[in-house]
Amino acid sequence: MTDLPAYLRPFVLGVLDGPDVRVDRLGEIDLYRPPGTARGGAILFVHGGPGPAGLEVMPREWPVYKGYATAAARRGLVAAVVDHSLIHGLDRLVAAADEVEAAVGVLRSDPRVDPDRVGLWFFSGAGLLAGEWLDSRPDWLRFVALTYPLLATPPGVDDLVTAAEVIGKHKDLPVLLTRAGLEREELAGPVAEFVSAGGAALDIIDVPKGHHGFDMLDHTEESRAAVTKALDWAIAHLGEEPGDDGKLLVPPPAAKKTTSTRRTPSAAKPATAVEEAPAGPATRQTPPPAPKATPAPAAPVQAPLADLGMATVAAVTADTPAARVISREHAAFDAHDLEAFLAMYSPTARIQLADGTELKGRRFLREHYSPRFNAGQCKTEVVQRLMLGEWVVEHVVSYDDGGSTPQLGLYRVVDGLITDVEFRA
Repeated sequence: MTDLPAYLRPFVLGVLDGPDVRVDRLGEIDLYRPPGTARGGAILFVHGGPGPAGLEVMPREWPVYKGYATAAARRGLVAAVVDHSLIHGLDRLVAAADEVEAAVGVLRSDPRVDPDRVGLWFFSGAGLLAGEWLDSRPDWLRFVALTYPLLATPPGVDDLVTAAEVIGKHKDLPVLLTRAGLEREELAGPVAEFVSAGGAALDIIDVPKGHHGFDMLDHTEESRAAVTKALDWAIAHLGEEPGDDGKLLVPPPAAKKTTSTRRTPSAAKPATAVEEAPAGPATRQTPPPAPKATPAPAAPVQAPLADLGMATVAAVTADTPAARVISREHAAFDAHDLEAFLAMYSPTARIQLADGTELKGRRFLREHYSPRFNAGQCKTEVVQRLMLGEWVVEHVVSYDDGGSTPQLGLYRVVDGLITDVEFRA
């Protein structure tokens, strides 16, 4: 075990892989699903960073995060692990914040997830991302957990909201800190300040003999008990039943038995995840029947691409994975669910509006669309739709206080997320 890099060492609870948990890959997110079809709570596990030099395996393949996610799925939750930019350096902190926000939206929009019962669990350097969630506290956020977190932004790094500044702002938000007794000095000081600021708003699990990364470095009863207690705490705050008192969630491997903790990475299944969502209510227009005396097939559309904004595009009956993603986006828009709407977009998505305005990234999409969602002005009728591979072209009519506006919308979907949109009036 000591010959392995720290991040490839086994998860402290032992071997957690098994056929009872299904793992689906959607872009940069791995979704761990329990058996059955019931809808329930969910946890997003957020890895830290930056990663070590010569990193060869991304965090969602690390045994520790696979272990946490599998343990949660075996208890009936949908769990997710997202690869984000912080692994490449602290200078990517803002990008990582956007990517984690996007992952939250994807998780909440999953058919197996109750979108009002989701928790966020931050590890190590990801503690720098937790402050914004402690500050904003969305209604669906049931808890925030932090394990051996980094809570002070180093000099020269773009600063986000600091967790110690906002802990306790929302008294109904449960917060759990798991701290290592043998923590690094530069991390221990800010953690102590966080504890002092948190007071009664903070639950704490101590691992007195644990190092930073104890859940993969210190295979002791103390470490196993701490991880199990933290999982029980999280599961209970999602409204599920905690484990039996005094019992480990997953027992350690039996003595004198050699068992590998490595699992063959699951194949990418972006289409599988998308296909679980129902197609949206696109209106399809059926041409009138030809006269009986002169039956003839319907003529193909002859409008050139330059005239698409004025022409009628014939409806296509075949469905595609890209079309299903667009249908989910439309359903979230009609329901005035901003988080589910944004979840359908890539963190680096580009939208060109009909007036020539260009929006880049989910943060700017949120700023642009929030007033419209808050005002309840989210109504769009799909008149006709054309699908070809990763592209979806729609003739739509948008409704707001100013009346109706016909537009042509061109959408591109890659790996289950919308990457490009262009509207033409």
